[in-house]
Amino acid sequence: MHGPEPAPSYRALFAIPTLSRILLGMTLSRIGGSMLGVAMVLFTLQEFHSPALAGLVTFASVAPGLFVSPIVGALLDRHGRARLIILDQLVGASALALIAILALTDALTPTVLVLVTGVAGLTAPLSSVGLRSLFPLIVPKRLWERVNALDSNSYVVATLIGPPAAGLIVQVVGGPQTLIVIAALFAVSAVVFVGIADPATATASTGKLLVDAWQGLRYTLRNPTLRALGISLAIVNLGWGIVTIVLPVMILGDMGLGAVVVGVVFAVSGITGGIGALVAGRWRTQGRERPMLIWPMAGMAVSTAALLLSPTLPVLVAVMAIQGLLNGPMDVALFTLRQRRTDPAWMGRAFAISMAMNFLGYPFGAAIGGTLVGIGTGLAIAVAVAFTALGAFLAWALLPRNAPSS
Repeated sequence: MHGPEPAPSYRALFAIPTLSRILLGMTLSRIGGSMLGVAMVLFTLQEFHSPALAGLVTFASVAPGLFVSPIVGALLDRHGRARLIILDQLVGASALALIAILALTDALTPTVLVLVTGVAGLTAPLSSVGLRSLFPLIVPKRLWERVNALDSNSYVVATLIGPPAAGLIVQVVGGPQTLIVIAALFAVSAVVFVGIADPATATASTGKLLVDAWQGLRYTLRNPTLRALGISLAIVNLGWGIVTIVLPVMILGDMGLGAVVVGVVFAVSGITGGIGALVAGRWRTQGRERPMLIWPMAGMAVSTAALLLSPTLPVLVAVMAIQGLLNGPMDVALFTLRQRRTDPAWMGRAFAISMAMNFLGYPFGAAIGGTLVGIGTGLAIAVAVAFTALGAFLAWALLPRNAPSS
């Protein structure tokens, strides 16, 4: 006879071997990524004075990896995760160092910036998907809400530290030097992951990479939950992509404030997001994921609309605080629902494709935002609100109310 399982707790979570190292490496990587999101926009505006190019660079940093996500997922299922995470960290560090050196020697052109950023973006899903699909393999189901809260909070910590640090370093020493700092963070993260072993797990593989990738795409698109999450969150992230371009332009141009303020405004969402995620991590989310996704999306649309009425710094800070607070519980529900509705043998491919679908709107939104903001920030904000509201409606219409867990 087996006794009852101990109650889930964060202490039990940290008793799992190597998890602390994985979380450390993940946090360093995400701080670097959070710095990069702001630093690359500020760097591009500083070097070339073009919001449209800033939107294009943001697109190039994300979109290539999303388009190859089926192959990335197949690689993760077949070859493990730790080694491929290390590879991505080193590619990212090398690309940023190259861009910084070219900028410091006055050899950087817009075309080269977009191309190098795009090449680095190809490997980015190796880390994001590798980490997200590693957790349900090494963590017992009873602790999934806890680890998903920590997963979400690593983004919160990254948002709290990364954007203000990026804004400060760009303002004090310049964009190229900021990229070198971020490259160093990626390199240290790669070192932390050295020696971490992947857990043994069954994999549904044909032995052929492209066939495995195609089967992963079919599995994901035929899964009603993953398909609904992909469509609704892609639309929501169109709105968020626009916002990430509009905010720096509003703060730097319309308000005449410095790059540090850009970072601080983004960090506000990290503070409130951490609170929301930690609280949600203590909830039993099973059966409640659907409303925990739909209502925060709707709330994000409403809060963003406040900028149309009063595009001032206090309102901007309040909007980002609300966005973070809503995003914390939404992340926990999203991660847990995706884990429950995915067969472990398909987690690498299904997570890669599902996450790519979720995030697909972001680079397109950034590109759209870079164009719209040239016409007017009000128009860009209105379009962002419309996309976010549409995403909430699609989540309500498409997410299955009941589906079996895998």
